[in-house]
Amino acid sequence: MEFNRKIKTMNNKPKLIAITGPTAAGKTSLSIKLAKKFNGEVVSADSRQVYKDMDLGTGKVTPEEAQGVPHHLIDVVEPQEDFNVVHFQELAYEAIDEILNKNKLPLFVGGSPFYLYSVVDGYVFPGVEPKPELRERLQEKPAEEVYRKLKKLDPERAEELEKNNKRRVIRSIEIARELGEVPDLENKPRYDCLLLGIKHSREKLKERIAERLEKRFNKGMIEEVKNLHEQGVSWEQLEEFGLEYRWIARFLQDKIDKGEMKESLQKDIEHFSKNQMTWFKKDDRIHWVEDKKEAEKIIKDFLG
Repeated sequence: MEFNRKIKTMNNKPKLIAITGPTAAGKTSLSIKLAKKFNGEVVSADSRQVYKDMDLGTGKVTPEEAQGVPHHLIDVVEPQEDFNVVHFQELAYEAIDEILNKNKLPLFVGGSPFYLYSVVDGYVFPGVEPKPELRERLQEKPAEEVYRKLKKLDPERAEELEKNNKRRVIRSIEIARELGEVPDLENKPRYDCLLLGIKHSREKLKERIAERLEKRFNKGMIEEVKNLHEQGVSWEQLEEFGLEYRWIARFLQDKIDKGEMKESLQKDIEHFSKNQMTWFKKDDRIHWVEDKKEAEKIIKDFLG
């Protein structure tokens, strides 16, 4: 069955399906099944899948897995390029509108909350220009020192950020220095959005994380990180990308052994998953589903 009607709501906002949930929940698999069912295309809402050559570590969909379903916002920039949520939001709007113009259903899929909600809620970002000299000066300093600077300027914003993500910390410092603090973002949503979340028990999710990690190691994830470094991505930047890239980069620098790397990575991903759920549980708009059948019923009701 195909849905070729004009996808509009009564208030004339186009309809968008967002599929989210913690890492390893099965968002990719579910989104492909739903895209095939509802004549849709997928837009990735992942902060790292935008980077080329970062495949296994970010869990990019393979051509075989995609089953012919078009995917957008994957492999759009080099890992060395400056890319942030403002760039992402602009590209996401373009991709979603392109899908709607084809009279198809856009499915916005991913677990990076800030990137996801930048589109779902239509964040209006402050127009503060980058400060190249400040960036260059801060880039030379250790991540912890840069994070401490933000904490002095804007403690509330600092609490929301991962201290090792130097790029986002530096951007927040730029904004805080100009505006006094990073302001609460105004919302101007472009779409009427249905939010679906995939739920699992904590024990099941831990199992899925472990299984997925083992598969990725077997497919050559360590070699992927090594190749990225050989292509010019610094160890520091690899660590900033977090999770798989951080711990494998430390292993490749002989800072930790392989066993410690794998154990630390498993724990870090579990912690990351818990933080994702803390964010998502605050949003009572999310319809939590366990399988395709549940999701299909909710989408059909939403589309009318």
